[in-house]
Amino acid sequence: MKQRSLFIALLAVVAILCLLFLGRQNSKEGTRYQHNEGTIFGTLYHTKYLYGTDLQAELEAELQKVDASLSMFNPQSTISRINRNETDEVDEMLREVMELSFTIYKATDGAFDPTVAPLVNAWGFGFKSGNLPDSTQVDSLLALVGLSHVHLNGNKLIKDNPLTILDFSAIAKGYGVDRAAQVLRNHNIKNFMVEIGGEIIAEGVNEKGEAWRIGINKPDDDSTSTNMELQDVIELTGKAIATSGNYRNFYIKDGRKIAHTINPKTGYPAQQDILSSTVIASTCAEADAFATAFMVLGTEGAKQVLEKQPQLETYFITND
Repeated sequence: MKQRSLFIALLAVVAILCLLFLGRQNSKEGTRYQHNEGTIFGTLYHTKYLYGTDLQAELEAELQKVDASLSMFNPQSTISRINRNETDEVDEMLREVMELSFTIYKATDGAFDPTVAPLVNAWGFGFKSGNLPDSTQVDSLLALVGLSHVHLNGNKLIKDNPLTILDFSAIAKGYGVDRAAQVLRNHNIKNFMVEIGGEIIAEGVNEKGEAWRIGINKPDDDSTSTNMELQDVIELTGKAIATSGNYRNFYIKDGRKIAHTINPKTGYPAQQDILSSTVIASTCAEADAFATAFMVLGTEGAKQVLEKQPQLETYFITND
């Protein structure tokens, strides 16, 4: 009888220890999905992650670092100061984005080019302009375009022409997604989704224990973003996805549709058969940049690039 009582007491102790251990694991790994949202880079962000603590302050601090490095709309950002020739020193984030930009610029034969900024502005995007440029203005601005005329030398960014400016709008949101995702990984979080302005990275599973489901918008002309009908829904886990299209960011001038994707080689808005370019890649910065490049290249040009980039998956919606 005494031995039986001791055995029962021992089982009780073991059970308590197991409960304590599980409690610690649950508090560490998370017992519910945290939901954060806010504004960054002039757009909205959303995060969902399985963790026991709300990490919004830490996530926003990281995103603010990206803004302080890469935003043209932040006058004190590193890239804004470089564009004004106040400094040639790059920070860690700008260096990473520059190196990736050089790689994608080369891979797309110049279709992705952050130095296209003067033309983007001239056509009324970025910093708005009232009049459309004529051919003489376009030709003069083309002289400032070409990432091959920008160089990294240690921690210095050297521009062959001091009037050249860089705009990382086609990669900064994706890079911000990657940096926010790394914050979550640093906390050993396995199940999460980060989205900034439609650029997304997802790992693990959602609250239903399933792969994350990502909608691809139907590319109907709608500059007000009120029509959000979906063309398709895909499952995503362990990957990043980004979409570029001219069906949201455009305006009508003298009966003519002017879209925001500018061809860096011609200096004019890209007129290709792709209405919506979606890219799936291992990083969101890579997906973001290639999605823009494919809008410039069109289907046939994109196919040529994709033959040499087997790590990418694409979903194109074309005008036929």
